[in-house]
Amino acid sequence: MKEFKYVITDPEGIHARPAGELVKAAKAFTCSIQLSKDGKAGDCKKIFGLMGLGVKKGNEVVLTFDGEDEDAAYEAISRFMQENL
Repeated sequence: MKEFKYVITDPEGIHARPAGELVKAAKAFTCSIQLSKDGKAGDCKKIFGLMGLGVKKGNEVVLTFDGEDEDAAYEAISRFMQENL
């Protein structure tokens, strides 16, 4: 299992457009990818799971990757987060 912590810098937080792009990126991998904030977690492959967390600018989120392609997913998703959120 790999873990990535990130503080959201997008002024609107995780809203519909970047959430949809994150789901699309996550679905390219077979491993489990979870995003958690304040003790709540959402599946990065389900847009409602992400939107339901209510992530705002300045919130710290933790992404966890678990499965056979977790290394590749970690690299791709952490890069996506830094470039888009």
